[in-house]
Amino acid sequence: MKFDAIKKLLSSKTVGIAGCGGLGSNCAVALARVGVGNIIVVDFDVIEKSNLNRQYYFYDQIGKKKSTTLKENINKINPEVNVIAIDKKLDSESITETFKDCNVIVEAFDKAETKQMLIETVLENFPDKAIVSGIGMAGWGDNSSIKTVQHNNLFICGDQKSEVSEDNPPLAPRVGVVANMQANKVLEILLRK
Repeated sequence: MKFDAIKKLLSSKTVGIAGCGGLGSNCAVALARVGVGNIIVVDFDVIEKSNLNRQYYFYDQIGKKKSTTLKENINKINPEVNVIAIDKKLDSESITETFKDCNVIVEAFDKAETKQMLIETVLENFPDKAIVSGIGMAGWGDNSSIKTVQHNNLFICGDQKSEVSEDNPPLAPRVGVVANMQANKVLEILLRK
């Protein structure tokens, strides 16, 4: 399929991204670059200097809200993408309202309990909707351990084991690999015949 045909198919699709950190910001940028028509990005946090080692933000954006700043960055990359930036901390009720019209939902949270809450809420309320999650990307190296595993409509990208810690921080290479795997899985779902 030629790129123009891919862009035409993607232009009417909507992807929701819960979290605008390392996974969410990089996944959103990848999806915008290929022409996904509508991207909903949701986060309540602000950009910190410590985020710049893996998130799609810039030094002069420190202190700004992640969701609205990600929208600005995407608009510079591809102004044809309709980005809806929501500055909010998601809970199970707001998840269903925010993502009800999405074709695919990307889980891009930092904490295990919020990942679980989002996954369980989506699977319970939208059993036919695909959710693409990122679990296990801390540290560096060990490329062969990173893969995608499917459980019905849940797709988990990562090594599913490397937890973030002081001695095993999230760094741009592995976080970027997993974020782009998530974007690639979203494309595979959206472009199925």
